[in-house]
Amino acid sequence: MRALLPPWAAKLISLYESKAASQFILYGNVNYRFVLPIEEPTLGSLYDFLRRVMMPRFDVVISYDLGNGIRFDKGGEILATWPGFKEHPELPRAPRAATEFLTRYFRYAANLARLGQESPQIGFYMRAAHLVAPAIPGSLNYDLNALAMLIRDWASDEQLSNHSLVTWLVTENLNDLHPLIVNNPRAAAVGIPMPPPQQLQAALTQMSSSFPHALATFSGKLDVLAHELTGATLSSVENTLRIKNHEKTALTPADLVTLKKDLVEKDAGGLIEFIESQRTLDDVYAQDKLKAWLRQDIQLWRNNDIQALPMGYLICGPVGTGKTYLVECLAGEAGVPVVKLKNFRDKWVGSTEGNLEKIFRLLKGLGRCFVFIDEADQALGKRDAGSSDSGLSGRIYGMFAQQMSDTANRGRIVWVLASSRPDLIEVDLKRPGRIDVKIPIFPSTNSREGFSLIRALANRRGVILEESDFAALEPIIPPLLTPGAAEAIAVKVYRAVRTSNVTPLDAMKAALHGYQNPVPLDVMQEQIALAAREASDGEFVPEMFRHLR
Repeated sequence: MRALLPPWAAKLISLYESKAASQFILYGNVNYRFVLPIEEPTLGSLYDFLRRVMMPRFDVVISYDLGNGIRFDKGGEILATWPGFKEHPELPRAPRAATEFLTRYFRYAANLARLGQESPQIGFYMRAAHLVAPAIPGSLNYDLNALAMLIRDWASDEQLSNHSLVTWLVTENLNDLHPLIVNNPRAAAVGIPMPPPQQLQAALTQMSSSFPHALATFSGKLDVLAHELTGATLSSVENTLRIKNHEKTALTPADLVTLKKDLVEKDAGGLIEFIESQRTLDDVYAQDKLKAWLRQDIQLWRNNDIQALPMGYLICGPVGTGKTYLVECLAGEAGVPVVKLKNFRDKWVGSTEGNLEKIFRLLKGLGRCFVFIDEADQALGKRDAGSSDSGLSGRIYGMFAQQMSDTANRGRIVWVLASSRPDLIEVDLKRPGRIDVKIPIFPSTNSREGFSLIRALANRRGVILEESDFAALEPIIPPLLTPGAAEAIAVKVYRAVRTSNVTPLDAMKAALHGYQNPVPLDVMQEQIALAAREASDGEFVPEMFRHLR
């Protein structure tokens, strides 16, 4: 029984059989392994799929990459009859020379067909095409541009495209490939996503006989395992099963959370990390209106009622107010992964865009998740950043804008931006449809709130402040106290109690004597005003700050 084709493969076959294109750019999860749709289903790579499903009847099948040069998977004896090969029997390895050699052979075969002579049907695939024809914005490298034009001609030159020639260019990131090739209207770009649960389950079923020890716990429940591992590549899953099977240990449900985290972070190459949290919204001090709103959103998500779900949140407020902490509590309450974007910017031209493309592909493969971007005013780029960075900031902005407004992500990916300077985030990125809920977080509004905050943090450390202590401390409780500042005070109180044999009350008095807020008052007030103005709901703003809206 033939395996079910993945959607991307079905699209590829449709484009190929309809002759809508003769050149295909395959990008994304190009190290894809899946069950090949052949008479005897077996696991195979993308290249196995090209050779065994797309080109099984081709007379000549050629491949090229920088490491191996030109190789003939099939039909080498046919090439040997070409006069050009007899003149230069040593196959060239350098990209420009190899491309010219291949183009000459393709034209020779096309000329045979035009003359009514027997002509071979040729299939060609290029591994890591971005290393052969890389994207270098604004490049005046004429040799590179000439090479890209030759590859483009394989699809756009009528003499070649009308002949039985099909070329496949494989690259991980579309942004890494030369724009002359990517923007060719005669070429079809087909993205290969991370494997969905159905494809993972089919592959696990195929592998089950090879890894009986590793999969023993999930016998008859491979659909559960596939769902839990969604977002990881099959190659990573297969390697893990090999190790478990070799050790004769079974994969257990308790392993899955850590396993998925490790596999996805490894596949991401350090571009993302998972934030693990045991906290819930109960750990957020006060903010009752805000917590009620967030819990309503979470319940809608759990009920799969996604029409009213926000595409994203913006968390804003002064430095130290606990924006990252709120994200951790939200994640723990919702029970879904929180993915934090790490430093995706790269010094090499074009690498930043390629890193982002890879990140977005991984996020779509994860299923439901929060995507946390801290210091969003710096990370998201600018629509018009001038020429100081060769347009990189503008390209980053464009890529984020496209992803954040993709309605297909509603109910799957929730963007969570955090910033103490939300005014520096482009207005278009904060509009409804990208960021629907803007959450302000503020410091304490009075001495009572400040005392309660310090007291709660001290009590967690076993340093007990009594309610009756408030009267003695009220005059010296600093105004506009943030959780970050309160944490520092609580640590100082704890240290004094443990080292100086003083009471918690005396330690608190000493800690607050001469206290200076770590954030200058004018900066604090400015950031409070910014957060108040950004709030999407006036009830998120305490009464004393509402005049700032």
